[in-house]
Amino acid sequence: MAGSRARKSAASVAVIDIGSNSVRLVVYEGMTRSLSPIFNEKTLCGLGREVQTTGLLASDAVEKALASLRRFRALCKVMKVGRVYAIATAACRDASNGPEFIAKAERLCGAQIEILSGPREARLSALGVISGVYKPDGIVGDLGGGSLELIDVRGSRVGSGLTLPLGGLALQDTSQKSLKRAERIVKAELTGVTQLTAGRGRTFYAVGGTWRALARIHIIQSGYPLRIMHGYSISAVEALDFVARLRRLAAADMLADIETVADARRPLLTYAALVLEYILRIAKPRTIVFSTYGVREGLLYEKLSAEQRSQDGLITTARTLNQLRSRSPRHAEDLIGWSDRLIKVAKVRETEEERRLRHAACLLSDIGWRAHPDHRGEQTMSLITNGHFGAISHQGRIFLALAIYYRYAGLNVENEAPEAVRALVTPHMLERARVLGAIFRVAYLVSAAQPGLLPATHFRSQGRKLQLIFEPKAADLVADRVNNRFKQLARLIGRSGSIVRK
Repeated sequence: MAGSRARKSAASVAVIDIGSNSVRLVVYEGMTRSLSPIFNEKTLCGLGREVQTTGLLASDAVEKALASLRRFRALCKVMKVGRVYAIATAACRDASNGPEFIAKAERLCGAQIEILSGPREARLSALGVISGVYKPDGIVGDLGGGSLELIDVRGSRVGSGLTLPLGGLALQDTSQKSLKRAERIVKAELTGVTQLTAGRGRTFYAVGGTWRALARIHIIQSGYPLRIMHGYSISAVEALDFVARLRRLAAADMLADIETVADARRPLLTYAALVLEYILRIAKPRTIVFSTYGVREGLLYEKLSAEQRSQDGLITTARTLNQLRSRSPRHAEDLIGWSDRLIKVAKVRETEEERRLRHAACLLSDIGWRAHPDHRGEQTMSLITNGHFGAISHQGRIFLALAIYYRYAGLNVENEAPEAVRALVTPHMLERARVLGAIFRVAYLVSAAQPGLLPATHFRSQGRKLQLIFEPKAADLVADRVNNRFKQLARLIGRSGSIVRK
């Protein structure tokens, strides 16, 4: 019931994004730190395909975009969206007929459209990455159809942004579809850019639909077990090799065989690969991280209060899922405190990030209870590994999924999680996931997922012995199964375990 009330109290919000290549509507459940998209539709219109050479938005693209905006307004009305924000990017700000198009578009979509300047578009892209990546440190590059925005980000601090006419459609237009000419343009535009020279040894955050398409191709070709674009990470060395292979495919006219990418995006892949290649050669980052959080999410993040922006995106999302799916949301909060006390008493070493992931796991630990008992482990693993989370790496996703998988499936070898999934985390993370699963198996057997019971137990350490002590009001909950599970947990952390009634 608490989850139902939470959904009703948060008015939905929509963003209409009029880009140089696509026009998109995204409706979010509410204006919160934890954005949950409930509807997402795009039309590949190609508004910017001729702007660089003619200075105009193509007439057929304009008609297609206006038809989409008419539909978007009707959809927002049907969905009873609380607030609609609308933005337009490079094509509309650069085209001489942009103001005329915007005037018609505003009448059709029923909202004022903010035409983003290049620096503002860069800033919103950076804010999107800040909202969706935990403590980012590197260069954000947002590649659209008309432009490339570059901006430095460190934690919550954003540098000055730069915009360059290197979007896929813009490059295709100015180069007259000559890849050699496009390469000369890219090299000239990117050489000496200070926003790139500061990227050495850091992370490059790739934002934008065409770069996401590159990530999708890489995921499939490499056999990577997760089909999640956000947070997908590859080394700069591997990325350079990949974009070089894509360019060879383009030279052999073999990109048409790539079925995982929309037909309208396919011709732009080569230009996206070309831009990424030169960014990697100039900036020399250590890692590429693909982000599905960009301008739209940055726009909404900017409108939150300072207190909301300071919240941890992962913990906020986990807390929301706890409210919506757990038997007792309060019990998960008890579990955080209970596991905190165990870690302290048992003197288990834990980094700040490990503590953060443990707290998130506590909040997610009961979200699979409605599934059939024989399948709760695998169902919850799928839900977490494929969930719409920000502020977590792929390794972090797998860690959370494994911890809760072990909570349901048990710790026996025959119940082991799939090797392809386990291979994505380090042996240390795998061992910690087992420990956390064992903690949950004790806690839920003690409390039956009811609040107020875990605080009636506490821990005591005597040398290598670890005790779970039951206060008088909880003494009747002691049982052989609880004792056996606690001994199993104690062994995992190098102790012997016993239960004491006080």
